[in-house]
Amino acid sequence: MKHIASGLLLVAVSVIVGVAQAFTLTSPQIKPNGTVPLQQVYTRCGGGNTSPQLEWRNPPAGTKSFAVSVFDPDAPGGFWHWVAFNIDVGAHGLNPGAGTPHSGNAPGDTVQLENGFDQHGYSGPCPPPGKPHHYVFTAYALDVPVLPVSAAAGANDAIKAIRKHAIATASFTARYGR
Repeated sequence: MKHIASGLLLVAVSVIVGVAQAFTLTSPQIKPNGTVPLQQVYTRCGGGNTSPQLEWRNPPAGTKSFAVSVFDPDAPGGFWHWVAFNIDVGAHGLNPGAGTPHSGNAPGDTVQLENGFDQHGYSGPCPPPGKPHHYVFTAYALDVPVLPVSAAAGANDAIKAIRKHAIATASFTARYGR
């Protein structure tokens, strides 16, 4: 017990080997269960319509690419604000503004589909006046490097393919109302 006598306390720490950490998605601009900031809100609602920075961690082994989506389940029939895929496996997230196609803010081969506003890329929240809507931001770890979906596909068809090839998903929800 010489170590205790000299004032040192030794603590045993057990390490669990082989336990994978959860695949997670975060954004510095949007907090889970928080309010979508005006910078990420659609221009018709007075916002900056800039897609937020997204960061994912701990993708599972076997991940070959990523996809992201933003969905409003409160809109009648649901509403896709963003569907992007073929994001390089080396990416750890997306830069702010990556939802603007051909801006250079998303990895080179990222495909951005037409959203519910009939525009390619990201279009932020803009619900009708009344009760706030929920916006689900999701990252998908995919088992294919290139999703077998045309860049002209509809969001629902692409999401079916994304879900078919997803080996993990991570998401958070935020609100916006006016």
